[in-house]
Amino acid sequence: MTLAVCFGGLALCAFIVLLLYGRELRRMAVWLRMRDGRSNGRMATEMPGAGFTELARAVNNALDAAEAERQDAAAERRQFQRDLASLSHDIRTPLMGAAGYVSLAADETDEDRRAHYLGAARTRLQDMEGLLNSLFAYAQASDPDADLDMRPVAVVPVLATVLAGQFPAFEGRGWEPRVRFADESFTVEADEAALGRMVENLVSNALRYGVAAPSITQEGRTLVFSNAVADPGALDVSRLFERFYRADAARAQSGAGLGLAVVKSLAAAQGIEATAALQGDVLSIALEFPFSGTDSRQVPPARRLP
Repeated sequence: MTLAVCFGGLALCAFIVLLLYGRELRRMAVWLRMRDGRSNGRMATEMPGAGFTELARAVNNALDAAEAERQDAAAERRQFQRDLASLSHDIRTPLMGAAGYVSLAADETDEDRRAHYLGAARTRLQDMEGLLNSLFAYAQASDPDADLDMRPVAVVPVLATVLAGQFPAFEGRGWEPRVRFADESFTVEADEAALGRMVENLVSNALRYGVAAPSITQEGRTLVFSNAVADPGALDVSRLFERFYRADAARAQSGAGLGLAVVKSLAAAQGIEATAALQGDVLSIALEFPFSGTDSRQVPPARRLP
């Protein structure tokens, strides 16, 4: 009889505990279902014990992570809207300028002045074409479905091709780029077209914003592009690889501020680390390559574009 009473009491206690547990779980579920997504409310438990405390903590951690992700997405949307507004302005300015010069040319009877107006309009249209080409290049570099053809690539021939293509620009400035390779057979695991685009953008960036001939050096697995800049105080090195970022001193020039963003995207896709540093008035952008298949270290797997 005593045992039966004890077992009955234990069963009743277990039943009550199950009821309380069930009620607490339902309360938590209702709280989650009714919670305002914009609220910073925290889940609490009314039941003693480590189990429910740990559950509430896990739920709150998940809510915090979701809120942080939501805030990051909102900040990204706001930044994207600002970027679009900036790009729209940059495209509209040369387009309106070209339209204005064409209108002047249409009303001009003097042939020399008409030719001058049409030449100015052509220059504005070329500026706009450059902006659109930069935007297209950034879209390609950021395409998550684009495949890379990773293979051993000799860097010197790629650099020589880019420098030869930019020879008129260097000659026009009276500059001669300083190139120094510790190993002229330096070979990296990369997509040759993507690597060429990166080098082209870095050389063009030095030509556009530098005040002296750039220096291109290789040591170990690192390739560094360095050039003096006119106003180092205007540069925010931490933002150089952001899309549409341009220092205040560069805003008067044509360009969308996408060249270095393309470099960063293509570098990340190939396992290359792209970094920027400013020492005095010299800006340096370094590309640190992973070890290739001929090295003793393991080659990082080829990645898709981010």
